[in-house]
Order: sequence, then structure tokens, then C-alpha cells
Amino acid sequence: MLRKWHLFTPGPVPVHPKVLLAGAEPTPHHRLPEFSAILNQIREDLKYLFQTARPVFFFASSGTGAMEAAVANLFSPGEKVLVVRGGKFGERWGEIAEAYGLSPVYLDVEWGEAVQPEAVGEALKRYPEVKGILVQAHETSTGVKHPVRELAEIARKEEVLLVVDAISALGVYPLPMDEWGLDAVVAGSQKSLALPPGLSFLALSERAWKRVEGRANVRYYFDLRREWKAYQKETTAYTPAVSLLLSLRESLKHIRETGLERLFAHYSLLSGACRAGVEALGLRLFSKAPCEALTIVELPSEVEGGQLTKLLREKYGVILAGGQGKLKGRVVRITHMGSQTPLEVVLALSALEIGLSELGYPVKMGAGVTQALEYIKEKAKEEI
Repeated sequence: MLRKWHLFTPGPVPVHPKVLLAGAEPTPHHRLPEFSAILNQIREDLKYLFQTARPVFFFASSGTGAMEAAVANLFSPGEKVLVVRGGKFGERWGEIAEAYGLSPVYLDVEWGEAVQPEAVGEALKRYPEVKGILVQAHETSTGVKHPVRELAEIARKEEVLLVVDAISALGVYPLPMDEWGLDAVVAGSQKSLALPPGLSFLALSERAWKRVEGRANVRYYFDLRREWKAYQKETTAYTPAVSLLLSLRESLKHIRETGLERLFAHYSLLSGACRAGVEALGLRLFSKAPCEALTIVELPSEVEGGQLTKLLREKYGVILAGGQGKLKGRVVRITHMGSQTPLEVVLALSALEIGLSELGYPVKMGAGVTQALEYIKEKAKEEI
């Protein structure tokens, strides 16, 4: 069978050919004025994406690198931070905090549910020495969107920093950094930016930056003070991922031309159509507070997730993501990020239908696809 790969994982994501070709251009030297001009354009466009007037730093790392940079630059050993832990990446915040000698206080949230702002407020009252809240805007392992805006209000009231992992949220739905008063926002290249993996991003509020200057922590590559000195000279502290930055320039250009409102509407359309299709199949959505970045489908008890993803990958070239941690084998994750159109949702649902059917689950073939198409058609009318 002739096979074409169809990628529906939450990173890496499908990358547009124009973005890939931009990264294949001849590699410029990163210390020349011509490259400084490229950096300046990228930095201005990143401010647009983050919706901030503050500098946005980037590193040659996965998103976890920028998470580590946030912890290393904002907090000192022994300080307490409140970690919202409701999935694999909430757990990662805690692991990084512990690695840097912090004393994390954990607010555990049932997987599939969003944290309650009241619970965060109560935790801060119990632990008044807490210096910051570490949370995901969207927990990629569970599909949950946390109430970041409400948490920012609490953080400002209690005079603690709000540090947000927006790796799979930035550019998917509104997260206006300055307007909402977010203190640190982390992002990665292989999500809504629709780039290959390898770049991470971090923006800090003015009050967060004051902590950077006053920390005596051990840090080297992720030292934002070094990066800021280089930033002011229109360069970088260390050799950047030059080819990825060329691709980033092309991706940010597309985001500018599209506009954030249209981009957010696009992800809303794709995720809404996918959820409608999943429910039409009689399947359950895992998340109680679903995000637009991906759809997480709870599988019937008689279907093992690993078998389903293997079948679709090996027979049909459709790559869905399985569950992580305690969700391994129980769910499949269908991303909507990257270079996708509404018809990619139809393809993913058709693959889900045929995969379930071949594994013996009595699915009504075409039910999910039909419902998704109806949803797309109705939303297209609204746009007209």
C-alpha cells in the first residue's frame, strides 16, 4: 500500500513546506549585522505573539529548557513555590523546582480537571512564604485548560509570581501576557508555531525581571542577565539555532499576516469539529475543561491504546499520540496544532473509526466524520 504519513501528535506537529524551506536557506553567520536585522524582526514579531511589550528570550532547547530557565532565574534554593500538579507537565514543574533546591508545595488536581482558583487562593494563605505559582496554561497530557486569567488576579493580590507553561497554548487561544498580568510565559517551537523542535521561549514581566537581577542562583547557559546584555547589542549570548530561526521568521510572518483573532478562531473550529465527531461516535472526551490545542479521547475499556496507535501508524500512516503516565493505554490524543486545515480533522476521525472497527469495537462508521463535517459547514456559514 502506498503510504503517506499524517502527523496528529502534540509535538512535533505538521510543518508547512514554506517554513521548512526557509530553514534550508544558506546559513548566515550569527554575528553579522545582516543576522542582527533578522533577530530584530523575530523579536518584534514574538512580542506580537506573546501580546507583550516586554523582551522575549529564546534558547536552543525544547520547551523544558525555558521552563528550567524560568525556575533558575526567578527563584533561589530553599524558597517555596506552589506547583499545580494535574498531569505529566505539572509534575515536570515540580521536578525542576526540586532539582534547583526549591521547596515546592503541591496542589494536586485530578487528571482531566482544571484547578479551582479558590483552591490556589487557599493554598497561598496556608503557605504565605510562597514566592510563585507554577502552572500549565494547558496540560498537554490531559487536555485541560487551566484558568490562567483568574490565577493571575490572585497572584497579583497575594504579591507572588505567576509562571505559566504555555508551550502548547501560546497562539492557540488568547493569553495576553501584559493585559492579564502574567509574570512568566514559556513556549516551544514544535506546537502552534508549527516549527520543528529545538527552540524555546521565555518572556518576563517587569516585576519578574526584578527578581532575575536579585538572584544569586547558579546558572550559566540559561542566565537571562547574559541574554539581556546580548539582546541590547542585537545579538545572542551564545550560538543560536540559526536555521530554526530562519524558519521561525517565516512562521511569525504567517502569524502576523493571519492575525491572532483569526488564528484563535481556526483552532476553535478544528477542536470543536473534532469534539463533535468524537461524541457522535459515542466516545467520551477525557478533559472536563478541554483546550483547543488537541482532543483527548477516552477509549472503550476493551480497546488498548497502544494497539490502536500501532495499527493506525503501521497500516494507514496516521500517527496519533497515546496517553502518558497513568493514562497510558487509556486514551489517544489528536492534535490540532501545526499546519492543518479543517479536513485534517475529518481524516483523523476517519482513522479513529476504522481503527476501532478493525479492533472489534462496534463503531458506526462515518458517524464521527459526518458530524464533524456538519460542524465545519455550520461554522463556515457563521464566518460568512
